[in-house]
Formats: sequence, C-alpha cells, structure tokens
Amino acid sequence: MTDIEKLLYESLKTLGIEINENQIKQFILYKDLLLEWNEKMNLTAITEDRDVIQKHFVDCVSIASKIDIPENINVIDVGTGAGFPGIPVKIAFPKMNITLLDSLNKRINFLEEVVKDLGLENVNCVHSRAEDGGQNLEYREKYDMCISRAVANLAVLSEYCLPFVKVGGSFVSLKGPDVEEELKEGKKAIEKLGGEIVKTEKIAIPDSDIIHSLVIIKKVRQTPKQYPRKAGKVTKNPIK
Repeated sequence: MTDIEKLLYESLKTLGIEINENQIKQFILYKDLLLEWNEKMNLTAITEDRDVIQKHFVDCVSIASKIDIPENINVIDVGTGAGFPGIPVKIAFPKMNITLLDSLNKRINFLEEVVKDLGLENVNCVHSRAEDGGQNLEYREKYDMCISRAVANLAVLSEYCLPFVKVGGSFVSLKGPDVEEELKEGKKAIEKLGGEIVKTEKIAIPDSDIIHSLVIIKKVRQTPKQYPRKAGKVTKNPIK
C-alpha cells in the first residue's frame, strides 16, 4: 500500500468505514482522472494528492460515520460539481443507487467518464439546474436521501434540495464548522419546504484540522408546488 492509499484506508477506518483493495484502487483512479481533467477545465482548486484524499474523499465519505446508508437506497447529489460528495460515497457504498445532478454539461461529461472508468453501476448523471430538476416529475420527491456539499446557505440549499426528497426521506448537508447562524436563518425556509431539522453533527477529519458540520433534515410533508422557484429567484430572494 502506498502512503496515499494508507492515508485513505486508515482515515476512513478511524471513522468506522472499511473499504477493500478494489475500492482503494477506484479512489486512486478517481483522483488521477480528477487531476487530469482539472488541467483542461476548472474542477477543483485542491491538487495535492494528500489534500485530495483528505479534503475531498475522506471528507465526503465521513457523512457515513453519522448516518446510515442502507443497500439499494436511492440518493441524489444536487450541485455535485466534480462528483462531491456523491462519487466518493458511491465508491464506499457500491450497492446504493445515485443520481449526480449538475448544471454544467462539461462536468457531466467528466462524471460519465469517471463512472465508466471506475466501473460504477446504478449511477445516473443528469445535466440540469436544481430549480428545473426539482420541478421535473421524473425527479421530484423520488429520493430517499439528498446529499449536498454545495456552498449556498442553508435556506437556499434547502429550496434546491428538499423538493427531490420523498416524505419520510432526508436531506443531508455538509457544511463548515459554524452553522448556528445558518440554521437560525434557514429554519423557516426548511419548514415551508416540508422539512424539519433533526440534528447537527460535528465531524473531525482524521490527521487534519478539518471540522465539518453535518445538518440532517427530515422531510415530513410534501414540498408546496411553487418550490423550487425559477432560476435566479432562489438565491436573490431566499425564503424567510
């Protein structure tokens, strides 16, 4: 095992997540593809091997240290970008079904290449804005779980994500260490969209000073038909 492979394996093991040799190979190939494509298009500002492992891969999979990911669960990653957190979680939990949704076609091309080269099954790469996807009956309220590591504040992110989640499912958002203010500001929006904040968990990434918050929101009612609103309105005029 190389130092990078060992870092990946040991960090995930510390979080209570075991991966095998084949999964380690998939992660390393993903890293190589990410850095190769990154030279042609902007996918990540993080380019050191060790940083990719910790700040992308371990960071994304760390959500599984706080929530259950059952086999055959139906998950959507909204605003996935270069595949975060969806692809690392899928590699670690290969029996899940996942939809990767992003508004930029170039990124979807990259994700399709990753899925093919890694031999991942039951992955659907969808080119769509979240506002459009959330109103599309093919995707609306069809998922057990929505995961997102997007940078929007929680009120905005909830309008993007909660419409995809079926009643009884959950929206799991990876945020920075300080989320108290966002939770306060986003509480009304989350309730309007049919969600209820269940809890916030702090996660420390092993061998680093990275601490994240995991916000877990349960979908308790259907999202009113008018949400998500059209592109631009969500960010310009967040629900209050």
